[in-house]
Amino acid sequence: MQKGFTMKNIHTLLSEIGFTVPEDKKVDFEKAFADNYKTVSEVEKLRTSRDNYKSQLETAQTALKKFEGVNVDELKGEIKKLNGELETKENEYQTRIADMEFNSVLDTAVSKSGAKNVKALLDLENLKTSKNQADDIKKALEQVKSENGYMFGSDEPFQNPVKDTGNPIPTGITKEMFAKMGYSERLNLKKSDPQKYEQLKG
Repeated sequence: MQKGFTMKNIHTLLSEIGFTVPEDKKVDFEKAFADNYKTVSEVEKLRTSRDNYKSQLETAQTALKKFEGVNVDELKGEIKKLNGELETKENEYQTRIADMEFNSVLDTAVSKSGAKNVKALLDLENLKTSKNQADDIKKALEQVKSENGYMFGSDEPFQNPVKDTGNPIPTGITKEMFAKMGYSERLNLKKSDPQKYEQLKG
């Protein structure tokens, strides 16, 4: 429609200045005109496209200049290093979160059981990697309680006493376990059973 409108205008303009294209030549004339001339709107579209391409080219050239003199292998190495550091930080973060969650589950279970200074008797590393921590911690505490009821408020000092060897140590807690106890655990043991505390400390 645009070209038809243009062809009509060009024939009108030619007739106004005294030129008439013969009927048998009009088809060839219009084809030659369309191939070699553009309307103002078509020219503006071409200019707009040209300007867009020019702008994109300049943007690309500017971006490329930032990489001039850059050692590509060195850049790849830096990127790999940064990715490694990020992965390490992420692993450390996830480990801290897992430890916090485990300790929360463990402290809750120990508190409910009424146990005192019992953590040294638990396989914490194995429990930490358990897929069902709450249940496995409960089972571990029940096992410890069956062997060391006195640590759970039992009236019995201990259920499985050992013979006096001259340096008696209550069943269930060895000096090695005592050495692994934290300050608060040792303090609680000292308050609850001073004699046992002195035996283990010595």
